[in-house]
Amino acid sequence: MLSSTELSNFYRSKKLFSLLVAATLLLGVGPSSVAHATTSHNSKSSSQPTASSLLATLKIKGRAPKTGYARSLFSDGWGTIGSCDTRNFILSRDLTNIVWRPGETCIVASGVLREPYSGKTIHFVRGVKTSLAVQIDHVVPVSDAWQKGAQQWSSSKRYNFYNDPLNLLAVDGPLNGSKSDSDAASWLPPNKGYRCAYVARQIAVKAKYAVWVTAAEKVAMTSVLARCAGFKAPRG
Repeated sequence: MLSSTELSNFYRSKKLFSLLVAATLLLGVGPSSVAHATTSHNSKSSSQPTASSLLATLKIKGRAPKTGYARSLFSDGWGTIGSCDTRNFILSRDLTNIVWRPGETCIVASGVLREPYSGKTIHFVRGVKTSLAVQIDHVVPVSDAWQKGAQQWSSSKRYNFYNDPLNLLAVDGPLNGSKSDSDAASWLPPNKGYRCAYVARQIAVKAKYAVWVTAAEKVAMTSVLARCAGFKAPRG
């Protein structure tokens, strides 16, 4: 199992890869053509705030009513990053040993996922009966955001939130279903070794989009981060 520091470095490296993919897609080049170009990133983590310090900046409020919520108010399905749909973009970022569908530059046919929420390895195969084994999770659930500020957002801000790679992870389908729209006060990954990275990512997303936390949620996040003092918030 990876340590908290290794997980943090891993996902920062993955972020660099996603940026490389996005740049090449905008130029009309498939992401597979740049996979070999991913190198060790020049980390400036020392300038990044810790997750704990960023958590301290978040407003604490109660949940607003869910009245009027509809997922379609954020995005009518996945958006696009370059010429690739967001789901396949995230799969290309998070999976290894990727095989692309013949004749396509943006559709992942298969790959291997080191699944963060459980710690297990999933062999993903695209298909009607198999694709749901790997789902793209909104780390900060869409409904949770709606009840903590997103009701007042513009449609463009909600779209950006929905399709932001910072808020998206390829994960185990059943675990994603069990999480539903829970915040950290009611759901954390079963893989305890990933909880610091998970909470740090939630905090980074909430800080970026000014999504508040409840008192219980902040207590839960603080408890997790107490086990990994100094853990950095991911860039995004």
